[in-house]
Amino acid sequence: MARDRRRPPSDRDLGMDRPITRRDFLQGAALAGTGLATAPLLAGCGYRTPALHTAAQDLPGYYPPRLTGLRGSHPGAFETAHLLRDGARLPAPLELGEEYDLVIVGAGISGLAAAHFYRTAQPNARVLLLENHDDFGGHAKRNEFEIDGQLRLLNGGTYSIESPRPYSDIADGVLRAIGIDAPALAKSTQKKDFYASLGLGQAVFFDRETFGADHLAVGYGERPWAEFLRGAPLSEAAKHDVERLEAGHVDYLPDLTSAQKKARLLRMSYRAYLQDLARVDPAVLDLYQARTKGWWGVGIDAISALDCWGTGLPGFKGLNLEPGSIPGMGYTPAGFADTGGSVFLHFPDGNATVARGLVRRLIPAAVPGTSVESLVSSRVDYRRLDRAGEPVRLRLSSTVVGVHHDGAPGSAREVRVRYMRDGRVLGIRARHCVLACYNAIIPYLVPELPAAQKAALHEAVKTPLVYASVAIRHWRAFAAAGTHSIYSPGGYFSTSRLNATVDIGDYVSPRSPDEPNLIWMTRTPCKPGLTEHEQNRIGRAELYATPFEVFERNIREQLGRSLAGGGFDPPADIAAITVNRWPHGYAPENNSLFDPDLPESEQAYVRGRGRFGRIAIANSDAGAGAYTDVAIEQAHRAVHELLGA
Repeated sequence: MARDRRRPPSDRDLGMDRPITRRDFLQGAALAGTGLATAPLLAGCGYRTPALHTAAQDLPGYYPPRLTGLRGSHPGAFETAHLLRDGARLPAPLELGEEYDLVIVGAGISGLAAAHFYRTAQPNARVLLLENHDDFGGHAKRNEFEIDGQLRLLNGGTYSIESPRPYSDIADGVLRAIGIDAPALAKSTQKKDFYASLGLGQAVFFDRETFGADHLAVGYGERPWAEFLRGAPLSEAAKHDVERLEAGHVDYLPDLTSAQKKARLLRMSYRAYLQDLARVDPAVLDLYQARTKGWWGVGIDAISALDCWGTGLPGFKGLNLEPGSIPGMGYTPAGFADTGGSVFLHFPDGNATVARGLVRRLIPAAVPGTSVESLVSSRVDYRRLDRAGEPVRLRLSSTVVGVHHDGAPGSAREVRVRYMRDGRVLGIRARHCVLACYNAIIPYLVPELPAAQKAALHEAVKTPLVYASVAIRHWRAFAAAGTHSIYSPGGYFSTSRLNATVDIGDYVSPRSPDEPNLIWMTRTPCKPGLTEHEQNRIGRAELYATPFEVFERNIREQLGRSLAGGGFDPPADIAAITVNRWPHGYAPENNSLFDPDLPESEQAYVRGRGRFGRIAIANSDAGAGAYTDVAIEQAHRAVHELLGA
């Protein structure tokens, strides 16, 4: 018997009772380890160093990419850092007697690149990377599923090799050093028109809470606007406004020059532009509100109209703006306005392939094979990441809690590094240290930093976001609905789209709707009406407070409603769910609506990244751009600051 669509779906309607994997033993182990760590820190007394035992990454079968449930910044990865932030007292470390030329805090793209640059300059150097998560890659994580015997991959974070400006020789040199020829692979592996060849287009889901009725409009930008919007729960006036924005050539600032128009748009939100200059129907504002979330994690109320012009949003054709950026634009729109951006290349697991390539270069035995194709298909041997006697070691589930010079910063010959692992505070020494972690934690790790530098580092407020990977047994509902990608302006998740079609080596994407596939869903929690960073902080708090079950229920309900016309059945169709939660996600860019006008040398990200004795800072925050090439370039700068000192 069909469910009454007028009542909210029950947990049973959605399949919340179905036996999919929602938890995993490694997360449980991580939580247990956190408990060991937090109890003595909170108590402040009676601490006893737990006995040494085999680390999880050294156990047979350890393979984080296959874990489901709550991933990204997973339970066990951040609690120790939050205790440090909150002023918890640390016990004295157990000194391991290990000494390195370089210790790197963070094994994301920037940390791995720093190890590459350091070893290139000093081939005999001994390097240790310490990573608080249970996997390497930072935001470049890999979600791996086996559905009915078929391997399916999706990015759990960083999506692609793409940047607002062409890759520099430094960044491109790293890609080529690990076997990635981005222009060539972009031509040979990407099947961008596959879904279109089946007649599947882009869609918009109008939800009843926002627009008064549930309706899926298919063919955005591909069908005549009147046809696309037929049946949509919008007034005729609103439909005309949508067509005017998307296809019209109206000049809403006819008395200004191009330069004057840009200057005005720089200080006006895109929402204000649509409301006050284009004078669209209020329902149109609701329709476009989430269009900026994919780039910045906040809605059109908190992003300038000029930045939206730079990233190709509609409504500017009639203004006849001259090409190119102006000072004050954000890193992303300025770059696209000036150059059109870099080569675009998406691996099946996103830039986890880049991280794997760097690990293979540093620790060859850990990543089998020699080709770029095998980077995608190989199973990493995590037990080889941290072997005694090897020149490069990578230690997971290890949260650094302190980095101190052994003496005055200007004359010290070593730094002392303390980190928490499995409930123990452990100590090591190094000649140099690169902090390739979030800017926000650095003032707590290095309390001897100058106050002005700490303040600058604290200004980096990252964008919270969620990438959910949903494994489905088939995608017949998408085919029946005629879509492969759904924008949901009022939805819990703003986008839902079938996995990109990419073939590389032995990995072949599905071609038939009867085959298993993956859905990529994105959410960026925010609070419209506030400044960008205020919204970021509220969204971050929300993510930390949201249990997996809330994400799961929203995934099931939203897919069930948006694809109801295609017959999507959440209990039967969904095989597994991984929620990649990133409370500290994108590195922040300049926002002309809220940030002061400053020359680059006075920007907080430049003031915060300065070398401090034997400690240097490398991360995407230090370059104010959430891109892989930025992370690589900042690693190069940090390493050469240390070696040139």
